[in-house]
Amino acid sequence: MSDEVRIGSLRLKFLIDDADNGGKLTMFDMTVPEQAKVPAAHYHRDFEEVWYGLGGTLTVTLDGLAHQLKSGDALFVPRGAVHRFDNLDAGEARALITLTPAVAGKRYFEEIATVVNAGGPPDMAKVKAVMEKYGLIVA
Repeated sequence: MSDEVRIGSLRLKFLIDDADNGGKLTMFDMTVPEQAKVPAAHYHRDFEEVWYGLGGTLTVTLDGLAHQLKSGDALFVPRGAVHRFDNLDAGEARALITLTPAVAGKRYFEEIATVVNAGGPPDMAKVKAVMEKYGLIVA
């Protein structure tokens, strides 16, 4: 089993797989290409998320407020908080992401990748169905 999941142009390298700890925690290194505008604004019904900047700058919008996440910066995303992220700058941006409990662990990202990477524009109804299955609600 590969530790990397590709979702479109995003690369996620799983460092801690929720399957190895009973779904308590997932941790991955995410690389976002320059000028990437990624997932729809959403919130998590059943888990928290922590972002830690590893390089470049990600703009993480949390409850309407834009945060510039740079190397060494951290951001806590509580369950229920609407958020999204973009790389609006030149060059790749990287962040370490931790989800706990890992309701939406590696399996979630693999399922999303299957839909997004199917060719052509993603079927947003299928994307939304996978998201909702794992407690991610489109805002």
